[in-house]
Amino acid sequence: MQGRTTVHAWLMLSPALLLLVAFTHYPAIATIWHSLFSTPRGSRPARFVGAENYLALAEDPIFWQALMNNLVYALTTIPLSIGLALMMALWVNGKIHGRTALRIAFFTPTVLPMIAVANLWLFFYTPDYGLLDQILRTLFGWGPTNWIGRTETALGAMIVVAVWKEAGFFMIFYLAALQAIPPNLCEAAAIEGASRARIFWRITLPLLGPTTLFVLVNAVINGFRLVDHIIVMTKGGPDNATALLLTYVYELGFRFWDTATASALTVVLLVMLALTAAVQFLVGEKRVHYR
Repeated sequence: MQGRTTVHAWLMLSPALLLLVAFTHYPAIATIWHSLFSTPRGSRPARFVGAENYLALAEDPIFWQALMNNLVYALTTIPLSIGLALMMALWVNGKIHGRTALRIAFFTPTVLPMIAVANLWLFFYTPDYGLLDQILRTLFGWGPTNWIGRTETALGAMIVVAVWKEAGFFMIFYLAALQAIPPNLCEAAAIEGASRARIFWRITLPLLGPTTLFVLVNAVINGFRLVDHIIVMTKGGPDNATALLLTYVYELGFRFWDTATASALTVVLLVMLALTAAVQFLVGEKRVHYR
């Protein structure tokens, strides 16, 4: 009987396992393998070069600039998107007028394709005629600014787009978690004289721990994965000011056809994400309280 149950369980899991192996594990192993060979050129086949592609990356200044840009991008978008999502969820979870309309407004950027979002923000950032410059001129009298054409502001402009896109998505998870918290806990604390701030820090926030861990893992992945708008809006420019690791992978692999170096860079990115996820789960699980 136990053997039949085991076989049945594996049969039920087999479709998901096949998809996972075909589209996740096999591509990752193939990428590691290709990173150890040179790029085939015409009639010249690929040859084994070992760690040469990784050494070439270590000597590539654009790689280090893309890495620093990506760290700034991730370390900014992650806390901003999560914090904004939590604030929005707390707001629309309360008894306020127009709550449904607010939820729809906050969630709308999530359902828009990233390409459409990029083109929308291209209009916002257009010098002189864009919505942002129009508002700043009206309120403060500022002149036109090339927001995505200047190295000082281009990366910040991309961060704003990413936070605007992600916050509504994370808000849905926080909203569902808030509605799952038994109201009698907060009512009992209020009867005991606890302030709203104390209820939030001592009751609400700890009970949101599992959701925060899930959102944090997704935010970290998106911090290195969400680059569609950069490819559309700046293509990594100006002067590599918005170049991230994934945009550099795209440039190496599809513009210069240097698949070997692109594979090595992909492996570096995978290792970074794996280590970050491991640290998150090892540290986060100790601080998360499951009900």
